[in-house]
Amino acid sequence: MTISRRTLLGTGAALGLLSACGSNTGRDKGSSPDGKGTLDHWYHQYGEAGTEAAVRRYAAAYGKVKVTVQWRPGAYDQQTAAALLTDSGPDVFEVNGPTLGQIQGGQVADLTALLDGVKDDFNPAVLAPKTYDGKIWGIPQVVDTQFLYYRKSLLKDAGVQPPETLDQLVDAAKALTRNKVKGLFLGNDGGAGVLGGTPLYAAGLSLVTADGRAGFDDPAASRTLGKLHQLYADKSLLLGAPTDWSDPSAFLQGLTAMQWSGLWALPAVQKALGDDFGVLPFPEDGPNGKPSVPVGAYAAAVSTRSKHQAEAKAYVKWLWVERTDFQEDFALSYGFHIPARLSLAKKAAKLRQGPAADAVRYATDHGYAQPLLWTPTLQSAYQDALSRIIKDGASPDSELKSVIRKANDELQRVKKH
Repeated sequence: MTISRRTLLGTGAALGLLSACGSNTGRDKGSSPDGKGTLDHWYHQYGEAGTEAAVRRYAAAYGKVKVTVQWRPGAYDQQTAAALLTDSGPDVFEVNGPTLGQIQGGQVADLTALLDGVKDDFNPAVLAPKTYDGKIWGIPQVVDTQFLYYRKSLLKDAGVQPPETLDQLVDAAKALTRNKVKGLFLGNDGGAGVLGGTPLYAAGLSLVTADGRAGFDDPAASRTLGKLHQLYADKSLLLGAPTDWSDPSAFLQGLTAMQWSGLWALPAVQKALGDDFGVLPFPEDGPNGKPSVPVGAYAAAVSTRSKHQAEAKAYVKWLWVERTDFQEDFALSYGFHIPARLSLAKKAAKLRQGPAADAVRYATDHGYAQPLLWTPTLQSAYQDALSRIIKDGASPDSELKSVIRKANDELQRVKKH
């Protein structure tokens, strides 16, 4: 099974989308011609054509030590987690993290020094969850993100303006629902799986506070999540589409006037619709609200089990800090992603006009990443509650109270490690 970079946004889908296909967990450390040894660099298997050839080309261009790329299908996150506990793991590895456990367990090396002088040029939203205890544990590779796509002509025909608030989104979705067209598509589950904490950030809240507590212990959270149920109750949501939110087919086939999907869908949407679409952040809600854009990034990390840590760090710095040409190529030549460096995102030709330029601006100005302390346990509890709120009309107050209790207990537990 191949996957694209869309799985990294921390909605809990990444592990579920990775099916075990089997792989060789060993490695031949060998030696390079100059006797300095060989670095093993692991990547998960991408779905975008050309990505594997590209990363092998990057590795081959590094002249200081031989780098062997392992392109690993299957349950990559589990494979890597197990390998980091042994001497047969990678020197450098791509990671949807690193996770808090990997950092606290001393499995990944401190890479703070690699960003000396350039830290401020990395998108701060995606750098934040790579940072713990004031140190940087992974170098972001690209930024993936999600937006609200809308069909300009359908909104114009219905006399609807692009929504800037959640109330306007609810009203717009209702007004745009007519005949066989639904107003909004948030996924076949009504949005619980993909939205995650996005509505909370739109209300001016967060998943986790700076001092490590649940960031949504506030009446604004219930108010905002209740409006998601209103979309469902109004029958404004497309449900049971042939493909889910990550694929733009429902939007392109005219089944919905607006769809939440990823930046990766933009080239296909542009090819099909030309100028007849725009993109928006998730709209703000309430007096303290702000537009909300989920972002995520795989990172390059170095294993502390590596016998060549210094060489591995030098290689990571070369590839993901110094070689900006490779970074731009990786982001935009195989699929459609934003470079992790703000300067590259600003100047990249493919991102300078139209909805692509809007997407970069929204991700830069309004991006948030799932916090490092937000564990899979918390994600599951919150997502289950959100599903009951949206589809069953469960009380947001009571559902959130339960999640808040679990969250504070779990956050206390992980902070003690």
